[in-house]
Amino acid sequence: MVGITEISAVVAAAGVLVGVVYYILQIRHQSRMRQTELLTRLYSTLVSKDWLDAWQKVQDREILDHGEYSKKYGFLEMNEVGLFLIQLGKLLKRGLIDVDLMPLSYGQVKTTWEKMKPIMEGGKRRFNTPKLGDEVEYLCRELEKSERRGVKNG
Repeated sequence: MVGITEISAVVAAAGVLVGVVYYILQIRHQSRMRQTELLTRLYSTLVSKDWLDAWQKVQDREILDHGEYSKKYGFLEMNEVGLFLIQLGKLLKRGLIDVDLMPLSYGQVKTTWEKMKPIMEGGKRRFNTPKLGDEVEYLCRELEKSERRGVKNG
């Protein structure tokens, strides 16, 4: 015969199990909510007039080295676009955002990186920051890999 002690032990164990499952589901839900909030913030930056204007200016400008670019245009727009792309690269590298949720396409990042790379190279030397732009380059490579997988799977 099963006594009250055994029944209460089973009920207690079941209660703990239900609590653990509930906690895991809550953590997953919170993670999704954080990612949704992050994506909303990223997209709100991308649709802002200031960012779109800066990005368009960077796209329309010729490819120059650091010194020539500084003299001709200054760095306001380049910094606005570059820092946002660096932020995206850092988020991706740290696994805080999935490459498939990236708010910019490979083509958009690639053309922007091609414009920025000579300027970043000069900035690395001028400011003795050898890793300047590494996150943008990483972002570009990962988006390219993702696009290739999509083409193969699509």
